[in-house]
Amino acid sequence: MEQLIITTIQTNLVWENKQANLAMLQQKINSITHKMEVVVLPEMFSTGFTMQPKLFAETMEGPTIIWMKEMAATKKIILTGSIIIEENGNFYNRLIWMQPNGQLGYYNKRHLFAFAGEHKQYSAGNKKLIASVKGFKINVQICYDLRFPVWARQQPSNNQTKAEAADLFDVLIYVANWPQKRNHAWKTLLQARAIENQCYVIGVNRVGTDVNNVYHSGDTMVVTPMGETHYHKADDEDIHTVVIEKKTITTVRTQFPFWKDADAFGLFM
Repeated sequence: MEQLIITTIQTNLVWENKQANLAMLQQKINSITHKMEVVVLPEMFSTGFTMQPKLFAETMEGPTIIWMKEMAATKKIILTGSIIIEENGNFYNRLIWMQPNGQLGYYNKRHLFAFAGEHKQYSAGNKKLIASVKGFKINVQICYDLRFPVWARQQPSNNQTKAEAADLFDVLIYVANWPQKRNHAWKTLLQARAIENQCYVIGVNRVGTDVNNVYHSGDTMVVTPMGETHYHKADDEDIHTVVIEKKTITTVRTQFPFWKDADAFGLFM
């Protein structure tokens, strides 16, 4: 049976303090005694959701990337979460997909949160990252992306709705700094993305109050391809591990092949 082990870390973050956050996250990862394969951290896990990228941005050879490489290699895991990257004079809220062999993929957040001024400080991405692990295809996105279903929608090869289900991704991961005052939208949209894409959806959010007095309730969730909540944790720090089974995804798509009737569409950047 094809299985994938995914561990979520819901944690408070020390505002704009990379050293403290990396030390804290390293301690949490090291405390996990069971088998791990993919470990998911929140959005901007090294700084919190800061709008000061000039002060905290790194290059792709910076200390947080080095830390991720070392942790992934030492623990033999895939480690993912977003950090602030500077590249060619632009700043990105970039999700890093770090593999244990040091190879990595990345995704630049497409939908920037204008309500907090993110669009004024960061540049938007225009390319998805769908990673492949043990036969599972994983679509990774960041926080505000959750509100835009077209960006997450399944697109079978060549936009042919009759394509085989093998063309579809199996897991959709969101890393976030989503505030408690809008947590109803967070929880509802995670379930909606699972139902419409017939895939597992995993949303990993931070907890705690940031320097702007914004409280984050976490509400990290694992949602099944039927839209049912497999795991949900509010308010407290928590480490949770879920085993994703390919059989569950295949069964849902075989019994309820709604993906075959989806509208073909294209995205214009």
